[in-house]
Amino acid sequence: SDIRRPSGEFNTAAYDHILENPFLDAKDNPLSTFSIDVDTASYSNVRRFINEGSLPPKDAVRVEEMINYFTYDYAQPSDGKPFAVHVDAVSCPWETSHRLVRIGLKGKEIATDKRGPSNLVFLLDVSGSMTPPERLPLVKQAMRLLVEKLTENDRVAIVVYAGASGLALPSTLGNEKEKILSALESLEPGGSTNGAEGIQLAYKIAADNFIKGGVNRVILATDGDFNVGVTSQGDLIRLIEEKANSGVFLSVLGLGTDNLKDSTMQKLADKGNGNYAYLDSLDEARKVLVQQMNGTLVTIAKDVKIQVEFNPARVASYRLIGYEKRMLRKEDFNNDKVDAGEIGAGHTVTALYEVVPVGASTNPAASVPPVDALKYSSNERPTSAQSTTSNEMLTVKLRYKKPDADKSELVERAVTDTAGKFENAPVDLKFAAAVAEFGMILRDSEYKGNGTFAAVLEWAQEGKGSDANGYRSGFIELVRKAQALKRG
Repeated sequence: SDIRRPSGEFNTAAYDHILENPFLDAKDNPLSTFSIDVDTASYSNVRRFINEGSLPPKDAVRVEEMINYFTYDYAQPSDGKPFAVHVDAVSCPWETSHRLVRIGLKGKEIATDKRGPSNLVFLLDVSGSMTPPERLPLVKQAMRLLVEKLTENDRVAIVVYAGASGLALPSTLGNEKEKILSALESLEPGGSTNGAEGIQLAYKIAADNFIKGGVNRVILATDGDFNVGVTSQGDLIRLIEEKANSGVFLSVLGLGTDNLKDSTMQKLADKGNGNYAYLDSLDEARKVLVQQMNGTLVTIAKDVKIQVEFNPARVASYRLIGYEKRMLRKEDFNNDKVDAGEIGAGHTVTALYEVVPVGASTNPAASVPPVDALKYSSNERPTSAQSTTSNEMLTVKLRYKKPDADKSELVERAVTDTAGKFENAPVDLKFAAAVAEFGMILRDSEYKGNGTFAAVLEWAQEGKGSDANGYRSGFIELVRKAQALKRG
């Protein structure tokens, strides 16, 4: 148990149940549609569980957030678009008769001096539950790091909430560092929580200091509890959606252990056109707020949706790994009123599909829906002459809007499977596969195939690459710890 929990306090952490995506028959379900996701909270939260000596609850493991915690070396866009799209396929390492398809997006990099001005409002929970060192004191340390990076073009305000909401620092120029740090230093936890009042004040300050063409963002740091007199979660979400439409986006920083309202925080960031990160250490705070500052703050494309059409002449069935909370209906893809995820400057987004080719000899234990072998030819599977004659395995379509636009733009890419083997796969694909399999093992997924901790370690070592920030080495260390915990 968590030794830092105050005596008599129950563990009230809340995670939404995840029903994993199943394999779908490509003939009956040729389209797979989902929203991108750049949240990373699940990985650092899982890391915190393992570092504290326990395996995480299954529903704390969101595989797409674990994969997207890491940056991959995709080429930048060269055609003036906000991001580039990369697609490749190799044999699936945990089920070798299947194919592993990777869709990778790379947001264009923006140099820090080209970032443009920022209007930031920090909304800090200073309730009594934020007292432990890994909560409010960690936020204060993290903000000090961010303040160092601000310039005279930026503005920062601090709103606190705890029983009553208040303005701890009016919107202040980023080069007035002493004033900002002094306000930060004076913050003390105490009282209970009313999130709605604080959030309304934070948005008002952001609107009053709105920078046209700049970054306008509320950054909420909390253990997620809005527990006194708060309006319903529905009202809170509607408020955040409305403000996102006015150009003020929301980022959420999750903190703490026993009371983390993970599901609420994920929803708020999603509806606020923002991102949700979990801070388990000062290193993680540095990653989110300093090293990846532009990605966290600067949105380069919003409402990014992916729709994959599978060719039933080549694909018997497929499964999207993760993204269960991001699935869309096929008709949502072309509907510009339907909200989807954002991508920040320099961000990478990765999605993996496990694909069963027509005629594959699948392991009977692999949870793939049975499709009887065809008696005469593969011509019975496809629904059109084009699918029979085409060597294409699938087509990837993406829709996105520029940050201030209401109308989406379309990108399309057809993919032919070149029969690549996993052992010859790019380093990054090996690493992403290792992270995906690790997530599936932690979830005890029925889709984990032949994967083991030992195999995950092997793929991660092969996929480690240059590892400039040491994040991949950290992952390898984490897998070893999880392996030891599993052995008990």
